[in-house]
Amino acid sequence: MKLMNFTRRRFAGLALGAAALLSGTSLSMAQNMPAPFDNAGDVEIALVRYLSTGDFFQAYLTGVQEQAKALGVELRVLDSRQDAALQADMVDQAIALGVDGIIVQHGLTESMTAAVQRAVDAGIKVVAFDVDVENEAVPQIEQSDRDLARLALEQAIADNGEEFEAAYVYVPGIAPLDRRDETWREFKEKYPGIEEAAQFGTLDNPIANSVANQASAVLRANPGVTVVFAPYDEFAKGVKIAVDEAGLSSDIKIYSADISTADIQAMREEPSAWVATAATNPELIGEVSVRALAMLLAGEDPGHNVVVPPTLVTRDMLMEKDINNMDELSQKLPQFATTDVAKPDWMPATGE
Repeated sequence: MKLMNFTRRRFAGLALGAAALLSGTSLSMAQNMPAPFDNAGDVEIALVRYLSTGDFFQAYLTGVQEQAKALGVELRVLDSRQDAALQADMVDQAIALGVDGIIVQHGLTESMTAAVQRAVDAGIKVVAFDVDVENEAVPQIEQSDRDLARLALEQAIADNGEEFEAAYVYVPGIAPLDRRDETWREFKEKYPGIEEAAQFGTLDNPIANSVANQASAVLRANPGVTVVFAPYDEFAKGVKIAVDEAGLSSDIKIYSADISTADIQAMREEPSAWVATAATNPELIGEVSVRALAMLLAGEDPGHNVVVPPTLVTRDMLMEKDINNMDELSQKLPQFATTDVAKPDWMPATGE
């Protein structure tokens, strides 16, 4: 099996090399990169996913694919669809396939810690995005989740004052949601006038529809709620469905995290309860995940915590700047479009 895998990869390298001789560009780029990226087609990595539903995760995958392509590496995508045991098995599958590096995208600490340690013991480089694998050898790619929550909640205070009745959407055990929850608890302590009337949440697919069903019941039971903190855009989509169906779009404000073109369109609706979200560019985070892994493979240290800073996006901002999609968001908010995080001089940019 290993011999067959090697042959296939070597064949891919020869094919890429032949193409490079025709264009001249790819070959010169490869020669300017450190080993093992100086020999096109020699590197294979795996992306092992826990969460994949929603625009955020599709954009993240696109970023991973584009940066892998820019580096000339072969990418395998293994998707567990929120099955923790299967995700651990998929790490073992990647080890058996003999990949050079693994990106673990989300997951549960209790199921990922041992699986990732097996990969590290096998000499495979690993990075983890939004899951704490409790391993000093594994860089943690983060969106600065505490800042995401802080930016959204600061906007909630600015819009609604220091006293309001809120509902909160949360599912424990997911590292980014747990970090955002820490900030929510800090805000409630800092502003005792915030009354948490209800907490709910689910990751059952389809997430937005499942959350919408819960939110409908919560809003009926708690008519005094004027603010909903839903720090994941699929949560916010679900809450917005429930708010719209209840005819409360002008009475409730939703504050979230993450963004996509569909989210932008939902925020721009008239009226829309979804008034603010704090976000990093998910495609950019995918690129950073591959870049950090590539640095490890090249013998460089991206740092243990690789943090991509977030940007606050409000409905007012979208309307004033006439932003309708992610491309326009990147064009009109340059800080959202690029980052130098985990980007050494030799790293090729996507699209090159």
